[in-house]
Amino acid sequence: MALYWCTECMPLAVTGLLPVILFPMMGIMESSEVCNQYMKDSNMLFVGGLLVAIAVEYWNLHKRIALRVLLLVGVRPALLMMGFMGTTAFLSMWISNTASTAMMLPIANAVLKQLCDTEGQENQAFEMGDKEKSITIGVLKREAKYLNLDKGMSLSVCYAASIGGTATLTGTTPNLILKGQVDELFPGNGDIINFASWFGFSFPNMVLMLIISWLWLQFMYLGCNMKKSFGCGMNKDGDKEAYGVMKNEYKKLGSMCFAEGCILVLFVLLVLLWFTREPGFMPGWATVLFNKDRPYVTDGTVAILMSTLFFMIPSQLPRCGGYSEDGKPLKAPPTLLNWDVVQEKMPWNILLLLGGGFALARGSEVSGLSQWLGESLAPLQSIPPFAISFLLCLLTATFTECSSNVATTTLFLPILASMAVAIKLHPLYVMLPCTICASLAFMLPVATPPNAIAFSYGNLKVMDMAKAGFVLNIVGVITINIALNTWGAAMFNLNTFPDWANVTTIHTL
Repeated sequence: MALYWCTECMPLAVTGLLPVILFPMMGIMESSEVCNQYMKDSNMLFVGGLLVAIAVEYWNLHKRIALRVLLLVGVRPALLMMGFMGTTAFLSMWISNTASTAMMLPIANAVLKQLCDTEGQENQAFEMGDKEKSITIGVLKREAKYLNLDKGMSLSVCYAASIGGTATLTGTTPNLILKGQVDELFPGNGDIINFASWFGFSFPNMVLMLIISWLWLQFMYLGCNMKKSFGCGMNKDGDKEAYGVMKNEYKKLGSMCFAEGCILVLFVLLVLLWFTREPGFMPGWATVLFNKDRPYVTDGTVAILMSTLFFMIPSQLPRCGGYSEDGKPLKAPPTLLNWDVVQEKMPWNILLLLGGGFALARGSEVSGLSQWLGESLAPLQSIPPFAISFLLCLLTATFTECSSNVATTTLFLPILASMAVAIKLHPLYVMLPCTICASLAFMLPVATPPNAIAFSYGNLKVMDMAKAGFVLNIVGVITINIALNTWGAAMFNLNTFPDWANVTTIHTL
């Protein structure tokens, strides 16, 4: 399965179905037990999160949020890049990285084109009396400047999408794979990975990585001239016209409709319910009302509850009675979402891929493969934990450049869990950083869909992406390990080996 996932000789989802065929035939697990792995709580959380994302995209709420933020930051190069990165990262926390990149890049290109065209008109007017040679040189310089800026902006958007997805549990699929694998391999973990705990660890790390990425791309493509980059003391008409492009796009959306308002309210309510379900520092509403003796209500329950409302709430203010112009009774307005839209936009293949990973992890446990791997890796106990984590993060970040982040985490996490149990190391000490590192695919266009979209938009060469991405990969690994050994260690108590990770308990279960 690892070989098939890496080479993609078969669709990833079809490879994910192989345990259903092979485990029963090999006498490893009964068919009913294998099939149960394909619809876990993590899968329901994934479906609920995607339904919210589909509703936000369907009513263009994400575009309204993006343009509003960009209008606030302005069009100075450095601030514009910061605005695009911050907005893309925020959107990627809630909708797919691919969708946020595909939406933001055309807006970035339109603004940059307007800036370039306006500057060209100003230069031509200024140089009317000069020789033709000086005009040609001016045009070439301007084109080179904006080509560089275009490259930097395209990279900033696709990198911000990948970084932003790491901040929330539903932001990108590897995060949910980690939760599913931890719950599968360590059933008594006490819901250690939930929306609130993940956000508490990953959001500060995401902000740190975003700032460093912005500084690095600023240095690579805008230089160190702060006056030009931030526009200090400068006031050009070109900026006003570029600002006008974004303003016109915003005006096209019109005023916020009833459907957008409903989705925004439901979205905010969902996030609040996620955060307060089990905040960690105090009993959450789920503990008080439902989970007194067993974890009945999870983040998946909340996600499905709120996303179900999209199919019940009307998209327009309903009117009581009345007739249309042709005398027929008025029909009820359509709901916020309908199943045809969901059917078209939902990536069902990921559900099978997630299930295949969970089945593989369970099969490894039942067959004894995990125990054998753990015993084989036992000599690593002599290496300091921080060195193990750092090296594994580098390995994961390298591997994910050539393989999808979903396949990378599905393959690595069960092995890392076995290794951690064998050397009496907290499982999250290696599983958590490697999961986030699987999303650090910055170097190649084929590494992740946002990179591929940017490559097609931004006049980029592979070398441009490789140079910028190599440094960010190293920086990402370093920042994640700093986070792990500071606030991460305090949040998850990573310096001790927990009782729920005891190998004898796992194998008895």
